[in-house]
Amino acid sequence: MQATTAIPILLCKRLSTSKFVGARRSKVLTYDSINSHVKKVEYAVRGELAIRAEKIKEKLAKNEDLGFEAVVNCNIGNPQQLMQRPITFFRQVAALTEYPDLLSPENQDHVKALFPSDAIERARKLLKQIGSVGAYSHSQGVPHIRQDVAKFIEERDGYPSDMNNIFLTQGASSGVQSVLQLIITHPDVGVMIPIPQYPLYSATLSLFNARAVPYYLNEDDDWSLDIDQLTSSLANGRSKGCEVRALVIINPGNPTGQCLTERNMREIIEFCYNERIVLLADEVYQTNIYRPSERPFHSFKKILRSMGSKYEDFELFSFHSISKGMIGECGRRGGYYECTGIDREVVGQLYKLASVSLCPNVQGQIMVDLMVKPPKRGDPSHELYQKELKGIYASLKRRSEKLSGLFNSLDGVTCNDAKGSMYLFPRIRLPPKAIEAAREAGKQPDEFYCLAMLDATGVCVVPGSGFGQKDGTWHFRSTFLPPEELFDGFCANLKKFHQEFLSKYRD
Repeated sequence: MQATTAIPILLCKRLSTSKFVGARRSKVLTYDSINSHVKKVEYAVRGELAIRAEKIKEKLAKNEDLGFEAVVNCNIGNPQQLMQRPITFFRQVAALTEYPDLLSPENQDHVKALFPSDAIERARKLLKQIGSVGAYSHSQGVPHIRQDVAKFIEERDGYPSDMNNIFLTQGASSGVQSVLQLIITHPDVGVMIPIPQYPLYSATLSLFNARAVPYYLNEDDDWSLDIDQLTSSLANGRSKGCEVRALVIINPGNPTGQCLTERNMREIIEFCYNERIVLLADEVYQTNIYRPSERPFHSFKKILRSMGSKYEDFELFSFHSISKGMIGECGRRGGYYECTGIDREVVGQLYKLASVSLCPNVQGQIMVDLMVKPPKRGDPSHELYQKELKGIYASLKRRSEKLSGLFNSLDGVTCNDAKGSMYLFPRIRLPPKAIEAAREAGKQPDEFYCLAMLDATGVCVVPGSGFGQKDGTWHFRSTFLPPEELFDGFCANLKKFHQEFLSKYRD
């Protein structure tokens, strides 16, 4: 025993006299030593403006007089942060699944007084399939919920869907990242992304050390997609040594709010088919359609299947989410993607990737089930569900029109109306003095403008440079999610700021 204890005592003595004792040990992880691909990632939606907005909130909390009462976060499509109420039925079911003791016989009288019968029945059914929401589920997602997703797709498109080709995910973003990780095999793999684009795509390509191959949307034609532009972009990418393997389409658009025509979608599918390119269809805003008779939403899966057997093996990934639409359950992180025409062994590899993370969060999966299978006509909750849904939709439509009207009324600003999604992407024409002041401050001109807007009004938007834009043009993206009753004051503040900004920098 004495011999055994002598060794650590001797070791301690040596350490105590070591030249390293008292010396500051250098860090293993420094900015210079971490993964260089991480340092290349940029995500403007939560960038400098969002950070400054949080500091302004701290000042307001200390009752500092900044000329406005609150920060309005128009930088991110986060409906419930901006006071959009959750759908009652969805939260009722979620509450019952979270605390299943409420469903026990001794509590049934109390629960029936608080919850409609269809919410109680739905919670029981889900718990029977899931077990506990605190337990891991199947890595691909609860089979019962995937089956409901498949039925939803079949009813939406009129074509069959297989639950085994559906992966439930932590929001659409994690599904996009999994698919891109699968596609990218070396640094010269190219992925075609729209400009402007949602920075999830450029950030993920940087992280996975792949190459973005941009194609430009046509602002003068309601942000439409020109096949000649796709062809030119592809040729340019290939001329630079890119192995272009995939094309990303965001429809309805983020940040631009456009919605593709059926003819344009057919052209895109034909383009990808001829060029042997996998299509990634980001369709998370599919219920945010504000001119359905003029520009309805069609899924790429539906259009693809309508084009006949020639395209039977066409490779398509389609993404959807609970974060958008009228639901806005961003924090629950739920979504799915469907594999169409994807080789079975490849699907197996995607399952392996999903298994590494064990499973998507179960409450997010439950919300996906509620999204694709809401109360139907005749159910006790149907009337309230429809009232809430239609109320949110009508308000979003009014807000989009009011905000685009404001932007178009501003000197030097033009803005296409939103056909879909939750965003407007106005173009601003800044005086030379403002551009020079921005460069002296080390900022892009649109970033300089947006920072000034935040400081003057408390309104936080995202500069167009965070999404990409044609050289020599400047934009910003704003949601139209602030509460409708605040819009008059919100718009008046923006108009006053813009006039003062131009006066300050006008020649």
